[in-house]
Amino acid sequence: MQTPTQTPTQTGATTLGTLLGGRVSYRQFRDGYRTGIEPVLLAAAVQARPGSRVLEAGCGAGAGLLCLASRLPGVHGSGIERDGPTAALARHNLDENGLPDWPIITAGIADPEVSDLARAAGRFDHAIANPPWHRATASASPLPRRDLAKRAPEGTLTSWTDALAQLLQDAGTLTMILPAASHADAVVAMSRSGFGAIRLLPLWPLPGRPARIVLVQGVLGGRGDGAVLPGLVLHQPGGGYTEAAEAILRSGSPLPLA
Repeated sequence: MQTPTQTPTQTGATTLGTLLGGRVSYRQFRDGYRTGIEPVLLAAAVQARPGSRVLEAGCGAGAGLLCLASRLPGVHGSGIERDGPTAALARHNLDENGLPDWPIITAGIADPEVSDLARAAGRFDHAIANPPWHRATASASPLPRRDLAKRAPEGTLTSWTDALAQLLQDAGTLTMILPAASHADAVVAMSRSGFGAIRLLPLWPLPGRPARIVLVQGVLGGRGDGAVLPGLVLHQPGGGYTEAAEAILRSGSPLPLA
């Protein structure tokens, strides 16, 4: 059940929901961009050790960071979110889940505040992102917050991969979740930004159906071969998630990116 209420910053009604089978609770705006399974999958793709530093670019209300904390105790997360009210809601969600020392930076991915964060605390071991992907020429959403989260100006993938490469340590990983139609552009952008050993993991909606979304992961300075992995089937033909998807989305199992 999701109960509408006011946000801590009084910038719009929110709903209270859960992820990872109820292990994570968080608020998101009732109107605007709504969290799907993408942040859960991004968090499941991070192979981090205790003490590792993980950055989420475009963190929204913090769902990905919350899943990361639940899955990998001992890591330290940070978020970047350019929409001020959404960043404030992420801050509230992290505080409510016992993560007051995980910073949320209200900025665009290439803004000076983000570079200042890396200079002050050191570069990150891993970065995750669900970049905007709607074409700039697509019809605008009537909800400004949703439009901000999804509309991608020309060159978005390149600007994001360039900026995140500057924030990662050598051999750090960048994982993005994207529409399948964008995977080639993502591989090109990541390669030009210095990422190698790029792996592509398709997310099949049903057996025998084309993938609509994919995970793309690269290693900064990596020299290993790229690979297209077997992928994950999300849904059973009769309805509901597959057993493998349930293990990731409900139980916190890792995604098979090795």
